[in-house]
Amino acid sequence: MNLLLEISSGLCLLVGSFLCFSGGIGIIRFPDFYTRMHAVSVTDTLGAGLILLGLMLQSPNGLVLIKLMLILICTLFINPSASHALAKSALKNGLIPRQPTPDAQGGNKPSKP
Repeated sequence: MNLLLEISSGLCLLVGSFLCFSGGIGIIRFPDFYTRMHAVSVTDTLGAGLILLGLMLQSPNGLVLIKLMLILICTLFINPSASHALAKSALKNGLIPRQPTPDAQGGNKPSKP
């Protein structure tokens, strides 16, 4: 049973770390504010949740487990709400989402003879 907890905890920590890392890459790679914010909010919420779950599986103390559960609950409620408020305020202040070009959609490509 102890080996199963260690493996599942390590897996949760590894996948959560990968998601947080990929969200950081999304900040660099995506073209505009809205796509960057979406990539980071989704991956950060899920990544932090998995990291906290992995830490909960390693926790021997009940008080630490309760604190980690409270942090997880707060994270699951606050991160999506903050992302929504940030996007709404950006749109209200005139930040227009970037429109895709016809080439990016796969249509209207010039044909070569």
